[in-house]
Amino acid sequence: MTMVTLSDVTKIVTKGTTPTTLGMAFQENGIPFIRVNNIHDELLNFKDDVLYIDAKTHEKLSRSIIKPKDVLISIAGSIGRSCVVPDDAPDLNCNQAVCIIRCDFEKILPEYLSYWLGSEIARSQITNSKVTGVIQNLSLTQVKALKIDLPPLAEQRRIASILDQADDLRQKRQQAIEKLGQLLQATFIDMFGDPVINNKNLPTKALGELGTWASGGTPSRSEFTYFKGHIPWYTSGELNSIYISESIEKISESAIEKSSAKLIPVGSLLIGMYDTAAFKSSITIVPSACNQAIAFTALNNDLVNTVYVYYAIQLSKDSLKSMQRGVRQKNLNLSMVKSIEIPVPDIKLQNTFCEISNNLLGHKDILKKSSENLDILFSSLQNQAFNGTL
Repeated sequence: MTMVTLSDVTKIVTKGTTPTTLGMAFQENGIPFIRVNNIHDELLNFKDDVLYIDAKTHEKLSRSIIKPKDVLISIAGSIGRSCVVPDDAPDLNCNQAVCIIRCDFEKILPEYLSYWLGSEIARSQITNSKVTGVIQNLSLTQVKALKIDLPPLAEQRRIASILDQADDLRQKRQQAIEKLGQLLQATFIDMFGDPVINNKNLPTKALGELGTWASGGTPSRSEFTYFKGHIPWYTSGELNSIYISESIEKISESAIEKSSAKLIPVGSLLIGMYDTAAFKSSITIVPSACNQAIAFTALNNDLVNTVYVYYAIQLSKDSLKSMQRGVRQKNLNLSMVKSIEIPVPDIKLQNTFCEISNNLLGHKDILKKSSENLDILFSSLQNQAFNGTL
């Protein structure tokens, strides 16, 4: 293999510009404008969470017109994400946080380069090169200076093919996990209808009628023993799955006794109230506590199943967000949470849905474990490939 820099094997290394800095506006539709959040583990998502520009702006930003087979790498914020632009991609453009690398196909394959950018060898170089400030970033000069061991094209194709197959397994497993989530939502809609419009005309109740609600509290950090315990203490950013047990920080019994923190029983429903975490929800499976940005209750299980209420809120989240109030930060308060009305079907039907949910979540956990193992396998293959041992 020959050691080269990216500038030796590429034709173009450039980046984009935000249109608004040039007096041009984003559009409701048109040409997708790629940002860092559109680049995921060897995949480019130009359909979801995308901004758009018109043809005139696209032409004006000619330097950053993206073509099929270009390699994209994030160079600001979450740096180092990379992917190859697929052959069937539409016209695309990007902002200054995305670097466009156009390969010299006679020297390097885009797929090989993208996989290399995700390897430990490349990440080590990137970590050492990045400029640390308010935002971590790489300059185009630093990208061009990255050093890569370059095998012949035939060997590049062999390595890329092996990694393609491993990556395909990862993607299919992830798709299966996503489909299970979609199946749960579809099952809920089939059994109870859309909770936003209540198209099955079920009786409704406010959340305040279904349990006694409270918000958590933050113990004083000046008393160091308060954060030296074993009781999970959640912030709203941690409400990322239906069931929750682990937390970043834990508090002590004395914090519960002597501060505004409260002990939350097992099986309680937690709902985030502040800003982007509003309506994020989880159900506790161990005694725990939370901060003041979370509302919680132990629901009356004679009336509702907690799993049913969790899904009713999650499926109504987009509609409910209109309740948030504030200028810089849009929040909820406890009164708003208690005023939320949801359909309340027969409790036996709710319990049946809970059984279905827990069964499907069991399968989902198995798939997630398998997915984690595939990620480990892929990472191992990737590192072997670029250490010359694959």
